[in-house]
Amino acid sequence: MLNSDPLRYVLYIDLSKKNFHIANRSDLFSAYLGGAGVASRLLMEECPEGADPLGPDNPIIMAVGPLTSLYPLASKTVAMFKSPHTGNLGESHAGGRSAVSIRMAGYGAIVIKGASERPCYLSVQGHKVFFRDASTLWGMGKSATVGKIIRANEPSSGLRTIMRIGRAGEKMIPYSCVTTETYRHFGRLGLGAVFGSKKLKALVVSGKRSIPVTDQKQYREAYEAIFRNATESPVMKKYHEIGTPINVVPLNEMGGLPTRNLQAGTFEDAGRISGEAIAQNYLGKRIACAHCPVACIHIAAIREPYEDEPYFYKTSMIGYDYELIYAVGSMLGGSDVPGMMKLIDSIEAYGLDCMSTGVVLAWATEAFQRGLITEGQTEGVRFAWGDYAAYQEALALLVEQPNEFYAAIARGSDFAAGKYGGQEFSIAFGGNEMPGYHTGPAAHIGYLAGARHCHLDGGGYGIDKKMMVNKSMTPEMVASELLAEERWRQILSSLVVCFFARELYKPDMILNALRLSGFDHTEESLRALGEIIHTTKFRFKVREGFSFDPLKIPRRIYETKSPVGMIDEAFVKKALQTIQQDISEKLTNDAL
Repeated sequence: MLNSDPLRYVLYIDLSKKNFHIANRSDLFSAYLGGAGVASRLLMEECPEGADPLGPDNPIIMAVGPLTSLYPLASKTVAMFKSPHTGNLGESHAGGRSAVSIRMAGYGAIVIKGASERPCYLSVQGHKVFFRDASTLWGMGKSATVGKIIRANEPSSGLRTIMRIGRAGEKMIPYSCVTTETYRHFGRLGLGAVFGSKKLKALVVSGKRSIPVTDQKQYREAYEAIFRNATESPVMKKYHEIGTPINVVPLNEMGGLPTRNLQAGTFEDAGRISGEAIAQNYLGKRIACAHCPVACIHIAAIREPYEDEPYFYKTSMIGYDYELIYAVGSMLGGSDVPGMMKLIDSIEAYGLDCMSTGVVLAWATEAFQRGLITEGQTEGVRFAWGDYAAYQEALALLVEQPNEFYAAIARGSDFAAGKYGGQEFSIAFGGNEMPGYHTGPAAHIGYLAGARHCHLDGGGYGIDKKMMVNKSMTPEMVASELLAEERWRQILSSLVVCFFARELYKPDMILNALRLSGFDHTEESLRALGEIIHTTKFRFKVREGFSFDPLKIPRRIYETKSPVGMIDEAFVKKALQTIQQDISEKLTNDAL
């Protein structure tokens, strides 16, 4: 029987042997908190050097943090794996009920290795693990249907999480995702493909227990303070009312909204796809992750007639946020909201990462217009900006891969550009397609030099806003701020706190919450730990072949004006050199 405090136990599952065991890893959690810290250490332990990302040795690691189930907005699960999309560190975060369910089941982390001979799904019910046959679920058209079937056949409704893949994961498309609770995702870097390579259709986790705190009265006070700040904060209120799509108009006005494969930073129809316009015309409901009072997840209600019954209508409920609107809205030059939403819905059904999918389709559109690819190669699809019917056709072909062209774009824009040309307008960083911020050099440097090649690594868009005011910022200053922010975010993602709440979870509040959860730290020790976790991630990356030397910013970045003006290549290179030198020194000193 597990101890009453689950943040010390790791559940190890072997799909090849169909067995599992539970280990007390207090050593990991006392040293690395949880989340990203513990997951990065487990990845180093469990992933053999040079492992095939789609082979049985590549582990799936999911970890939660010491504030999970105790405090508002500490509701994310960190997944780590070797990415089939980039060949090095794969890290993705998801909300929903995943984190709370894992901790309620009695674990701080779950490690899944091996591969099943035939499709299966895992049902973790507290200290029991069941290996279920998923042959009838394999090949189903919609991941939502898979979720409905599992919900009807597994216990603990309301206390469980159901994480599952779609057809894209089964086909091992390297930017496929894992969907949890229908509207949340482990989106980037291909966790869905790793699931698919293991014939793992889904992971269900449930449990119920109490989490101890050191002082009930002080805990309630701390909880209420965080809750009050979350519900009264103007930033959180805007996320509740409009959601992250509130960023569409400001980014467009400043010239930072990537449009038509970043041929421009402004979109003439941004107002039609803005968060305000969609909320006014299509908002169906708002939902929240577990233990979150903000409810930033916005769901559009799209009403359309049945094809064979024109007087009867169906309503589709489709989740949307800024990144999705950027990727299949402005990036594809589209402003037909129902068409955009239906494309999002199809991407969701297949289980693809929407950001990568949108950028890949944007590259294909420009390549088609330039004559680099032909109708013969596209199976008759005529790619055109804003043509959602064509994009729907292309999406289905991308998943099924009937020819060489669709097999190529199913591997990402860089791979396709390597075969057909157009590398200068393939907008990917270290193999990972661009997020939705063309705000200036710091954002792009962060995409390239961050551990995950993600906008959430160092928050470079925030540094670019400073550069709009402070024109004297040097490459060294930008590099220093990116590194400092990314290292502090290792603490937030080890707790695990939603990054939207990073302004609420200041050091003093974190230290108090940790103390009441049984963890003693100082701000200095936390910042030192953030540096250690960051270095550990880069040790893994370097071990798996990562190098700064071949990294390059796509040419298009230098050709399209940003809010801080044209981006200077020499500035970018100098900042990257500064970051490379800093990380190299940390790796060398840590090795000593």
